[in-house]
Amino acid sequence: MSDSQKTATLTIDDKSYELPIYSPTAGPDVLDIRKLYGQAGVFTYDPGFTSTASCDSTITFIDGEKGVLLHRGYPIDQLAGKSHYLEVCYLLLYGYLPSAAELDEFETTITRHTMVHEQMINFFRGFRRDAHPMAIIVGVIGAMSAFYHDSTDINDPRQREVASHRLIAKVPTIAAMAYKYTIGQPFIYPRNDLDYASNFLRMCFAVPAEDYEVNPILSRAMDRIFTLHADHEQNASTSTVRLASSSGANPFACIAAGVACLWGPAHGGANQACLEMLKEIGSPENIPEYIARAKDKDDPFRLMGFGHRVYKNHDPRATVMKQSADEVLDLLGVEDNPILATAKALEAAALADPYFAEKKLFPNVDFYSGIILEAMGFPTSMFTPIFALSRTVGWISQWKEQFSDPAHKIGRPRQLYQGETERNYVNIEDR
Repeated sequence: MSDSQKTATLTIDDKSYELPIYSPTAGPDVLDIRKLYGQAGVFTYDPGFTSTASCDSTITFIDGEKGVLLHRGYPIDQLAGKSHYLEVCYLLLYGYLPSAAELDEFETTITRHTMVHEQMINFFRGFRRDAHPMAIIVGVIGAMSAFYHDSTDINDPRQREVASHRLIAKVPTIAAMAYKYTIGQPFIYPRNDLDYASNFLRMCFAVPAEDYEVNPILSRAMDRIFTLHADHEQNASTSTVRLASSSGANPFACIAAGVACLWGPAHGGANQACLEMLKEIGSPENIPEYIARAKDKDDPFRLMGFGHRVYKNHDPRATVMKQSADEVLDLLGVEDNPILATAKALEAAALADPYFAEKKLFPNVDFYSGIILEAMGFPTSMFTPIFALSRTVGWISQWKEQFSDPAHKIGRPRQLYQGETERNYVNIEDR
């Protein structure tokens, strides 16, 4: 962090304190309050940390007002349209786009580490068949530290590198195994002759009784879903990974913590909520009723998958995701699927309605990714696991960056205590 050229003055009673102000390469200035408690004896109060920068980072930048999402400076629509997931993984991990030789070496490394230790299969058998895939994934990723002892020393750069590669390679295998387990089908092992997205689709949908060929349109759509969810700055799950990491926990435990946080419906369940809404609407002829309800402030119904808590204009990921959704629906059709037919009709109706344009409630990435995953045949219970495997590289990149930060220390948020002051214990017979 460069030296501050600006300061702010905080006055408490009759004392004043000078607080440094740092200017980032993009985004609002940051007020440095690290010494505030030591100098003034006060904390700041910021529930949800919505006005607090917990770290400095060079990985991802978001400007919600302008609808901007950059990974290492590259716009997300360019990456999703011209690149592919593993190249974006390299970019996030190392900070620059790889040469052809570097990318080939990286892809080979990831591809040849997609298998998991055979004994890990025993973990799956310990779960009920009706367990949610996320419950299985949290447990199995956390258990990886019991199998890969040569990549748990966080102070060894080489071990951090190996752990990073292993997680990117193996989490799709674990997610596919969790899915297969919940539907009672045998596990499908990864193949080294397939690309990352195609391998995942095959592990999810192939069966030993027949050959399975991955359609390139579906593989490309899957790759875009991975790419568009790879990282999203300091969100709840990323902050969870960083906080867990600050204690010195091993990388597998930290990523498992991120998966657990992502499981929350307010975070990773948005596309699942979108599909549940479409099921509630039922059919295209019911759309006018539900649009009227969405406009009614007194009605609890809300259009899920429209607008975004971060992007106040247009979700920059949505344009590319819409293109993939159109391609997938053209390939698979919507005639026999009322959910998809409803989705297409709802999209058209909302985009044509001035109310939603004025409110900037455009379809977001969750709306389109939910449609794609439904069309591919994934149950809604797999939507968040797919989000988790996509986001793994973002969590790892943030985790790695944290170790290069000289200001790195264990996380210890403060509180505004509103409880009782000290009081004496009362014996039970006197209460």
